[in-house]
Amino acid sequence: MTLIETVKDLRAWRKAAGHVYFVPTMGALHEGHATLVREARKLAGTDAKVAASIFVNPLQFGPNEDFDRYPRTLETDLAMCQAAGADMVFAPSVKEVYHTDRSIQIQESSLSKVLCGASRPGHFDGVCTVVAKLFNLVQPDNAVFGKKDYQQLAIIRRLVRDLDFPVEIHGIETVREDDGLAMSSRNRYLSPAERAQAPALRAALVKAREAWLGGESESARLLDIIHQHLAQHAALGRKDYIALVDRHTLQPLPTLENDGLIALAVFFDKARLIDNIEMVR
Repeated sequence: MTLIETVKDLRAWRKAAGHVYFVPTMGALHEGHATLVREARKLAGTDAKVAASIFVNPLQFGPNEDFDRYPRTLETDLAMCQAAGADMVFAPSVKEVYHTDRSIQIQESSLSKVLCGASRPGHFDGVCTVVAKLFNLVQPDNAVFGKKDYQQLAIIRRLVRDLDFPVEIHGIETVREDDGLAMSSRNRYLSPAERAQAPALRAALVKAREAWLGGESESARLLDIIHQHLAQHAALGRKDYIALVDRHTLQPLPTLENDGLIALAVFFDKARLIDNIEMVR
């Protein structure tokens, strides 16, 4: 596996690479990230290359968020990428990615105004900007993202559509711990007591989906199931949002027939955890 840290070396690698499957990450990798790389390897077969990036993007952190303390574990991240089948990892510095006098940034004006975007203004503009730059640098034919951050996946699909990037986007199912908690780099922030309560997020989503499959279609009632479950089983958590939305537009749905999504974000002191469940028959 090749480690590349400069744009110059990346462009030289890309000229000889042929077809490329790309997995962008912010590092602090866990089994969920490894699954994305393995899925990219399966999709790529033996004829295409698998590239990953490790870059903690300052543009997607707010002024009071955890950019400075976000875990940086490059050595173990590289070992995980290699074991999962990556051919190349691009791990640049901030100075290598952003000019000090940069004055252009991508803005998203619809999908980013709800869910996580409502409480993290500017976050998805930072995501769109860095993903667009990485797509221009790596020039992948395909890119692989996890469904855990469903809003991010929807926005990246829109970015590719609206700006005509020649990249096919693959969404991969959320990878979970044995107790259902979605794997996340921020899970390491949880105290033992918080970690014991965190699986209630997934359990609450599953209860709501079971009620829907049983015939309940009123969004307010489905969301109330989640609120009640979290109140009983995740008292240490502080809810940021819980919403039932259309899977494609991310707009709220008063009633649900099909093709919906329930998404939530909950704070456990230093850790902000997100999860979702697709409501599809």
